[in-house]
Amino acid sequence: MKNTAEKSGLHPRNRHRQRYDFSALVATHPPLGEKIAVNTWGDTSIDFADPEAVKALNQALLHHFYGVAHWTLPDGFLCPPVPGRADYLHHLADLLAEDHGNSVPTHCNLLDIGCGANCIYPLIGQAEYGWRFTGTEVSEPALRAANAIVAANPGLQRSIRLRRQKLDNAVLNGVIHKNEFYHATICNPPFHASAEAAQEGSSRKQRNLGQKSSAPLNFGGQQHELWCEGGEQAFIAQMITESVDFARQCIWFTSLVSRKEHLPALRDQLRELDVAEVRIIDMAQGQKQSRFIAWSFMDKGTRAKRLTKPTA
Repeated sequence: MKNTAEKSGLHPRNRHRQRYDFSALVATHPPLGEKIAVNTWGDTSIDFADPEAVKALNQALLHHFYGVAHWTLPDGFLCPPVPGRADYLHHLADLLAEDHGNSVPTHCNLLDIGCGANCIYPLIGQAEYGWRFTGTEVSEPALRAANAIVAANPGLQRSIRLRRQKLDNAVLNGVIHKNEFYHATICNPPFHASAEAAQEGSSRKQRNLGQKSSAPLNFGGQQHELWCEGGEQAFIAQMITESVDFARQCIWFTSLVSRKEHLPALRDQLRELDVAEVRIIDMAQGQKQSRFIAWSFMDKGTRAKRLTKPTA
């Protein structure tokens, strides 16, 4: 897409609302300079169909805006778009602020379900708001890669800890320990319902980028990152079911929902539980529409009290 002066739809606090300043980014991360060219619209940009270019852009963005000087991924793992990931956190911050005197709390503990090898939400969230994160992950290689990022950047070990999810078919069970408390969970669930659907989705993205079907994807993605049985609706439904057991250990449970047609079934499931509030938070990045669902078993007064208490 042609760069515009401002990217429509992004949260007002999102650092990526303006077009990329490639001169500043290259000054921070010189290897990006090798990937920059003038595109067909006459703008300075990168080839978003080139996996190494996208990775270099992410490295520059994370270093320049969030102070993450060392960030890399093993081949084949999900390389996330930084602006959209930041938007989720900013909108979540607004949700927490509603119960905190309309000011964003900075003492929060968050649980990132499926942090991936990229560890993107903890990296952005600790830099923007000073939040502490526990990231969970089912994949040992992904966990090793995320731990390597945390270890390579001084100071991150004070705000980010990572935890292996060892239970099959579990989301919250096994990773929320007794006496732990979280102000919110975040989650980017597996989108597809089967390997075949994931491959078709990948092929469609490749066609949109003008790639041949055999070309590597710029964003990558392992099996556990891209699909699970039943897709995102089944994954979030499982999370809702398990959240009942942790109703007093977390203020807001949240998850991205890529397909809005999944919302009615998820709402119906939540209505059957003793949920105090359900929210759908809409987000946008240009033409792309997205959203996350949030639910809490605590009423507003209880949420406000819990937000004022320090946590271990």
